[in-house]
Amino acid sequence: MKYLLILLAALATTAAHAADYRAGKDSTLGFKAIYMGDAFEGRFARFTPEISFDPADLAGSRFDVRIALDSASTANEERDQMLVGPDFFNAGARPQARYHASKFTALGGNRFRAEGTLSLNGAERPVALDFTWTPGTPAVLEGRATLKRLDFGVGEGDWADTELLPNEVEVFTRLELQPAG
Repeated sequence: MKYLLILLAALATTAAHAADYRAGKDSTLGFKAIYMGDAFEGRFARFTPEISFDPADLAGSRFDVRIALDSASTANEERDQMLVGPDFFNAGARPQARYHASKFTALGGNRFRAEGTLSLNGAERPVALDFTWTPGTPAVLEGRATLKRLDFGVGEGDWADTELLPNEVEVFTRLELQPAG
């Protein structure tokens, strides 16, 4: 009986472990910006999110997202060629961006904040991603972050004019997540 009580106590105090997920085919990662007063939206066709998340185990949660920069598309061929070129994403020299987060904060209800690092175009900067988490099958993660493109060397030279192209860019994602395994 004594051993049974010890076993039950050990099981009761075992920490929760964040669950691993893989993204479904309907997941999206995109961005919104403004050029000469006109808003436009783009998406990355190829990105690989490795998500380990549990609202009850924020300390054990992790995001690791790799983004193929040459897959950026805004449905405007000329703009898309410029985006992946050396003046913006520089996908030929640095083909991948990466977002890694290991610090999470509960914001109330199903809202959370991931504090991570974005590596893009040879620069690394902290980026906070505010997101909602809806458990289920699939679990759904919807998030938004705002970053300053010039901090990452995106749009330098003639494109550094923030009157023409504002410095702030909104990044958004909607991930439909299935348990990995």
